[in-house]
Amino acid sequence: MRLIAGSAGAITMNDAIAAPDHGTRAHIEALLHEIETLIADVEREGGAQAKTWAAAIVRPDFAKSALNLAHYLALRRRDLRQLQRGLMPLGLSSLGRLESRVIPTLEAVRTALLALLGRPPEFARPNPAFLAGERRLAKRARGLFGEAGADRTALLVTCPTEAADDPQFMMGLVNRGVEVVRINCAHDGPEQWLSMIAHLRAAEGATGRSLKLFMDLGGPKIRTGGVRAPGDGARLRNGDLFAVAKPGALPAVPPTVPFAVECTLAEALMDAQIGDRLFVDDGKLGAVIERRAPWGVIAHVVAVAERGLRLKPEKGLNFPDRHIQIAALTEKDRSDLAFVAGHADAVEFSFVQSADDVRMLQDALAALRPDDWRSMAVVLKIETAEAVANLPDILVQAAGRQPTAIMIARGDLAVEIGFARTAEMQEEILWLAEASDTPVIWATQVLEHLVTKGTPSRGEMTDAAMAARSECVMLNKGPYLFEAIDQLQPLLHRMSANQHKKAPQLRRLRSW
Repeated sequence: MRLIAGSAGAITMNDAIAAPDHGTRAHIEALLHEIETLIADVEREGGAQAKTWAAAIVRPDFAKSALNLAHYLALRRRDLRQLQRGLMPLGLSSLGRLESRVIPTLEAVRTALLALLGRPPEFARPNPAFLAGERRLAKRARGLFGEAGADRTALLVTCPTEAADDPQFMMGLVNRGVEVVRINCAHDGPEQWLSMIAHLRAAEGATGRSLKLFMDLGGPKIRTGGVRAPGDGARLRNGDLFAVAKPGALPAVPPTVPFAVECTLAEALMDAQIGDRLFVDDGKLGAVIERRAPWGVIAHVVAVAERGLRLKPEKGLNFPDRHIQIAALTEKDRSDLAFVAGHADAVEFSFVQSADDVRMLQDALAALRPDDWRSMAVVLKIETAEAVANLPDILVQAAGRQPTAIMIARGDLAVEIGFARTAEMQEEILWLAEASDTPVIWATQVLEHLVTKGTPSRGEMTDAAMAARSECVMLNKGPYLFEAIDQLQPLLHRMSANQHKKAPQLRRLRSW
């Protein structure tokens, strides 16, 4: 038995453990009771939740992840702040980093509390399951993004149209250490995609590096079509009226409304109501609908930059106050999926909103690749409030059958749930993904000013640094893309030494 030297002579470790005074001991016993009750409740509620998911889980290695996710959901339905504050002065885990190990963390705290009370249990030894979730996540990230995905944040880059004609674009990506190339099926076509892929394979052959290829289905994204404006360069400003018309109905808009634009999805206008919000071009313009008409709606601008906004085709439209009932896979998506299934390592699923949407995609993949469709990865693009609300079920349906990642598509998500909630929600999605051992892609507007203008802003460099908590970061196309890659790569390397998910890494500081 180990001895501890003190001014009153040598005492045993058991004596030291039994040392708390009456008030402290009562506090520890109360904490122990709360932890034991919490373990029992979380196991019961989480177990019941996991049973509802059992039919969706075909991949055996995801069963433990799904159970931990169920435990995490049960735990986070409670306010644990007082319990945290009670544990902290005792030098115990405050439960703030248990995403990948819910029950092992709670059990470790219980063991420590018992020891403080002089009742160390016989099983007081390191739990081999404590880091199992981290290992599963690293393995899955490696499978999705290559070797970099296991120990640092990988980099995914979107191909511009020019990549079809310029072989040096892919060579530049490969030489800069990019891990994943993304082709967006909302742009270009099979001829250009084949050319991009050929250039990628040639660059791989020349350098000996192998990259992953992800292809993005366009989905039922609501966009602007034809535009009518009172003059070239005319801009909408606060207080202005503009019309949004059904496809082909632009001529029906009365001339008293000089600004008008088509909406590519008629269903969106059929569901829209007076007083609903309407956003254009990723929220660059906010409006409120004030009139309905057989051909569409009229809205007035309530939020836009001082210089105004020009209406242009192919810009996003969002109606966040309505859940629009449309199929997650459009006819174009199904046509594109045949190409994607034959060439890509992963399909990015846009505007997925329910587990039924995932089943629809999986059925389509099974028809195209009946023997091995489960080996193809799916990236769930979380872009709407509906997707956020259904994320646990969406995730289990996908990851229970095939390799899966979550993309936090912050552009549309911000418009749908509000800019003020986006920062909070991206954190919660990160936590949920870690609880299910699922890799995350941090996307939309990463280093956007640097990519498009050539110089970074202070805010976007901080945002990019925070992205290191994900397994992969996406850069969009732009004239200064390579310069952005050159700045982002070392930043991600440095941040990976400082932060892993929610846990600070206590490397040696060299600044002082």
